[in-house]
Amino acid sequence: MTEIDLGYAVIDLDGVVSDARHRLGFLDRKPKDWDGFFAAAPDDAVLPEGRAVVEQLVERGHEIVWLTGRPERCRRDTVDWIDRNGLPAGRLFMRGNHDRRPARQTKLEVLRRLEASRPIAVMVDDDDLVVRTLREAGFTVLHATWMSAQPTLFDAQENEGRT
Repeated sequence: MTEIDLGYAVIDLDGVVSDARHRLGFLDRKPKDWDGFFAAAPDDAVLPEGRAVVEQLVERGHEIVWLTGRPERCRRDTVDWIDRNGLPAGRLFMRGNHDRRPARQTKLEVLRRLEASRPIAVMVDDDDLVVRTLREAGFTVLHATWMSAQPTLFDAQENEGRT
């Protein structure tokens, strides 16, 4: 009997499991305070709906991979946040510190690299353009709609390539 490879469950952070709403004030300023925005990330609450989805995916036997638009310089805070909140450890892919491409481009690139080694069972993301792009590329995507749409966060993800 052969073992079935259930594949990766790739999970975004901000707006999926991490409630970034308390940080959005840093982006409403002129100029935007990106350092303050990312420095406040360790104080994010966990979104219960996101936690439930992650727990279900783990129970089904999927390997969790975290894929965020946060810059690499936030790695330690991000890993600590995942651990402190009792979320499963997994590989963490982050945006390069100077990469300002839209999230839909960077996430598609990472998924294509990942699928070369193992199937992608599902990607969970809240960004409408990321969801559409990944679905058009043939990936199964769960659209995380449990955090109300945040125009400031959308602008940061798509127009400024920051998260």
